Amino acid sequence: MQPKPPPQYEITVQGSLEPRWEAWFAGLKIHLDHNGNTVFTGPVADQAVLHGLLARVRDLGLVLLALRILPESKPINRIKNKPRPREEEGGI
Repeated sequence: MQPKPPPQYEITVQGSLEPRWEAWFAGLKIHLDHNGNTVFTGPVADQAVLHGLLARVRDLGLVLLALRILPESKPINRIKNKPRPREEEGGI
């Protein structure tokens, strides 16, 4: 059994930061939303890492707009030609 991957977070702050800040934010990906706000997304290993990220937001004087855990993506189970269960004989 493989260990469960860390949860994916999305952190939105007011204003725009350039992608060069990704390294300073633990490698979270940076993009701008339709309002020009910065959105960080990526895995966050534990609560200590999350608190560290939020401290960096605070240290830069950024306004935190949203913080959420993204839903887990479920693997797609692709089984071809899966046999169907047989119906019971003689009954409906």
